Amino acid sequence: MGGIIWVIIVGFVAGIIARFLSPGPNNPSGFILTTVLGIVGAFLATFIGQAIGHYGPEQGAGFITATIGALVVLFIWNRLVAARVIPDIGNK
Repeated sequence: MGGIIWVIIVGFVAGIIARFLSPGPNNPSGFILTTVLGIVGAFLATFIGQAIGHYGPEQGAGFITATIGALVVLFIWNRLVAARVIPDIGNK
């Protein structure tokens, strides 16, 4: 149970930092979407780190790499909004 709470906390902090570093009108907003952004970024960073051999099978991404992963996810989100694949939630 403590591991899940830790992942949510790391994800939320990474999501906040990523949204701060990449401001824009079409960023996902709100507590839930910010947390999901960070968690997906952490999973992405962990997957890539394990694939290239930087992390072992039982290791996960830390704050810095989770934030970098969240920035990558945020960049992809912004490109999908720009291509009108997903709707711009903030601009109705």
